[in-house]
Amino acid sequence: MGEILIATSGYSYEDWRGEFYPDNLPKEEFLRYYALFFPFVELNFSYYAMPVARNLKAMVERTPEGFMFSLKVHKSLTHEVGPGWRDEAAAFCRAAGALADAGRLASVLLQLPYRFHHTPENRGYLADLLGALKPLPLAVEFRNDEWASERVFDELDGRGVGYVSVDRPDLPGLPPPTERVTGGLGYLRFHGRNSDNWWNGDNVSRYDYLYSVEELEA
Repeated sequence: MGEILIATSGYSYEDWRGEFYPDNLPKEEFLRYYALFFPFVELNFSYYAMPVARNLKAMVERTPEGFMFSLKVHKSLTHEVGPGWRDEAAAFCRAAGALADAGRLASVLLQLPYRFHHTPENRGYLADLLGALKPLPLAVEFRNDEWASERVFDELDGRGVGYVSVDRPDLPGLPPPTERVTGGLGYLRFHGRNSDNWWNGDNVSRYDYLYSVEELEA
């Protein structure tokens, strides 16, 4: 069995003060403190703002040797794709290289929206995008169950790309959780099971869910 790394999606949350972070801890010390308890973090800010190498290098310097990062792909490559996407991909690769060169990049996460259907056009774009982001270690999360097929799994596996399995509400159209591993990387994300807010909530309320011990042990 390979190594299992457990982490959170993001770490820089003010409402964690008093719950996880000490009340008087400066925000610039959050990552250093976080790394005392977790071996890994999924960086979420890179979806909203294109990352730059110097900022990622600073994160490497604030964490111990062996601490790993997953870097979410910028929205210009998944949700708001334009004609200049190849330039955006090149910029993202340059930034991610700061983590890769330091031996700290566990994966690059491509989170594709529900509206990204399994069509010839989208399959072609995804193939081009995966090619543009190589040789970074890649993992893909589909939000539409049209992609949950052995044909897709085999294609990802052949490209050395991980498939991201998601625990989420039991709603029509969403991919079911699976133990299928592709590309030598098993990646499981816990989004919660908040059915009421999944479609109509924002990026906070959608994931507002507390797993019970029984659910985690199931």
